Amino acid sequence: MFGLNGFKEVDATTAKAIAASGAHLIDVRTADEVAHGVIDGAIHIPLHLLPLRAADIPQDRPVVIYCRSGARSAQACSFMASRGYSNMHNLSGGIMAWARSGNAISPVR
Repeated sequence: MFGLNGFKEVDATTAKAIAASGAHLIDVRTADEVAHGVIDGAIHIPLHLLPLRAADIPQDRPVVIYCRSGARSAQACSFMASRGYSNMHNLSGGIMAWARSGNAISPVR
């Protein structure tokens, strides 16, 4: 069930399962933050560029958006939901929660 904001909050375990099933991963952190590592397979779209790149985000499969702590990614999910996207998932706790759950952080390539 999606929340009142039109997107679903997911924990790291759920995000990992969604990603493994073919979800689109989007990292909305700054370039400086991304330089410290990413979730493998994520596409970097800084939050301030999301309005310009929204059309690049698919609507035919789940999308998991993350940032450092989950606040900016929640803003991104809300923005996308307001544009009619019904497939948005916010990684609650961001990449920090992902790492705390024992999931890998990959170096930037």
